[in-house]
Order: sequence, then structure tokens, then C-alpha cells
Amino acid sequence: MNRDMFLLRPEITFLNHGSFGACPRAVFQFYQDLQRELEGQPVEFLGRELPDRLAAARHVLGKYVGAHGDDLVFVTNATTGLNIIARSLDLQPGDEILSTDQEYGALDRTWRFLEKKKGLRYIRREIPLPLTDPQQVVEAVWNGRTANTKVLFLSHITSPTALIFPVQELVDLARAEGIITIIDGAHVPGQMDLNLDQLGADFYSGNCHKWLMAPKGAAFLHARRAMQHLVEPLVVSWGYESLEPGPSPFIDQQEWTGTRDPSAWLTGPRAIAFQQENSWDAERTRCHAMILEAHARITALTGQQPICPANGQWFRQMAALPLPPGTDIKRLKNELYNQFQVEIPVLECGPRCYIRPSAQGYNQPQDFDRLLEGLEASLGT
Repeated sequence: MNRDMFLLRPEITFLNHGSFGACPRAVFQFYQDLQRELEGQPVEFLGRELPDRLAAARHVLGKYVGAHGDDLVFVTNATTGLNIIARSLDLQPGDEILSTDQEYGALDRTWRFLEKKKGLRYIRREIPLPLTDPQQVVEAVWNGRTANTKVLFLSHITSPTALIFPVQELVDLARAEGIITIIDGAHVPGQMDLNLDQLGADFYSGNCHKWLMAPKGAAFLHARRAMQHLVEPLVVSWGYESLEPGPSPFIDQQEWTGTRDPSAWLTGPRAIAFQQENSWDAERTRCHAMILEAHARITALTGQQPICPANGQWFRQMAALPLPPGTDIKRLKNELYNQFQVEIPVLECGPRCYIRPSAQGYNQPQDFDRLLEGLEASLGT
């Protein structure tokens, strides 16, 4: 794939697709065309055509993620989608949310906010690193349940450590005990095949602006139909007690919360088509191979034990590699960017520091050569 198909600045070695994604030119052009159409006749676009356009986009996206289009709604990002659910549930003082120490910081903050507001208990179970068997994750999480556990909240792919969690088994265990399941799928659509109906989580939110490569502001919230009555709007607007009801109150209340630009949401089908037009299964395989090689080279350079085996069971197009103890992560990140023009996350999770390279269609092996050059210089190895 040609890097020129993307809008990224050519002088930057971009190994941080996992943070905010990067949009292809063709998809971004479609997005801007929609915005111009909206401005050409705002009343027609927003007032008359939008419900049908959103429905069509939902059904294309639903097919892509293995769900009925009327069981999902568009949201700005996965954090917003998950906040809708967290704020909707009628949880009482002493109720427990069972989770892990690998969750995205924004959602940690969401649950801590509700701890203080409602008197809940947010239980962050430690995941024993390194991992060799998915059952280690299952046991670490599930052994933390109590009679007060009301919600299981997990990442499908963790943000700080890029680990693929065995969510199917944990969702099944929770369902059998009547525990509500909420899955953070921010990094999944576009990076992994997804079948939401098969997974059976009660609530699942994923980003379209990351690995699916839609514009920023495109994400979805999926709710199992039997659970949709629990979902409340964060913003009460005309969709509440709608004068022109759509397929369900779930869609009415979430989809129309006031004037906004829905163009990013409507671009999802174009992003899906872009991947189909460019043999994306093969492209994902190529990217995974680059990450496997980077995994081996960084491990050899740092001498640190990996947090998981190097295979597709644990990570795909993004991996986290431990850095030597005492690494000054702020200095390292600044040097990689300022001296080598490498954009890459360097972060902390628990007591360890990690570097988290991503590989997407615009990347080539020489991008990782540049990374290794910078790491060798900055780490003094």
C-alpha cells in the first residue's frame, strides 16, 4: 500500500495508529463532501434526510461488526458510549464493578467518579504479567467476583498493553450468573473480525476512527436488544418522547441530541469499502508480521521479558514492549520525536514502562528500522 493514500505528514515516522488513527485521503474526501453537502442545504440534510442516512450507515456497520443495525447507535467515541451505559445503570451503594488493572485511563476515571457519586466499588483485578495462557486472565478476573458483583467491565484489546483479552469466556461466565457485561472495544473494529451477536455482551462500544480509519468522531454503541430499555440519554432532547418515533427509543434518544455534524458517522460505510477495495485481510497480515519482527528486535535490544508470547492470540497490529527499569519515559518519547521524528507512545502501566508500536497500511519495514535507531541511541544500548 502507498503511504500517499493517507494524509500523514511525510517527514514523520508514524507508529502510533492506536491513539487516534489516521484517515485515508479517499475516506477523508468523502467526509468533506458530506460536510459541504450539509452546508449547502442544512435543513434538508439534517431535518429531512438524516434519519434515513443514519439508518443506512448503521446497517452497513452492523453487518461489518456482526450485529443488527437497529441494535447500535453512533456516538462520538467509545469513551462516550461507555459513559452512556455507566451513567444509565441503576447501581446502588455497595454494588461492585469487576474489572482489571489494564483498562483505559478515561474509563478508570468514569468508574471512580461513580464510586464517589453513588458509593459503588470499582474492583481492578491485577492481571499477572507475563501471560502465557488466556486462562490466567479468566481466573484473575473471575476469582474477584462476589455476591455484590453487578457489572463486569473489560477491554477487548487493552489500551496500555495491547493485549487481546479472552472476553468471550468471561462474557459467558457472567451471563450465567446474571452479571451485566460491558466491553470496551475501542481498538477492535478494523483490527480484528468482530461478531457482536455471537459474543453476546450486554453492551459494547467500539471506535470507527481508529483501525477502521473513519474520520475522528466516529464510534458506535451496541446494546443487546433485551438490555436496551436500561439505556438512558446523556443529553435529553427531541428523541425523548419522539414525535416521529424511529425503530426504538434506544435509537431515538441517542441519535438526536441536538444540532451537530454527523458526517463522520455517515463516513463509516466508505471506510469499510476502502478496506474491501484494498485487500485488507492481506494488509492486516502484513502489518502483523511487521509487529512480530519489531517485537523480536525491541526485546533483543532491551533485554526485557515480553508480557506475552509473540503470536496473533495476544496481539495483532499493536504490541506493548517493556522498557528497562528506570527508563525516563518523557525523555525517551521526546528524543524519539524531536531527534528521530518517530511518533510512538511511551507509557506507564502499573509499575512498568512500555513502548507501544502500531503498524497500519501506510507503514513499511524501514519505519521500524528508524524506531530501532532511535531506541538504540536514546537507551544507550
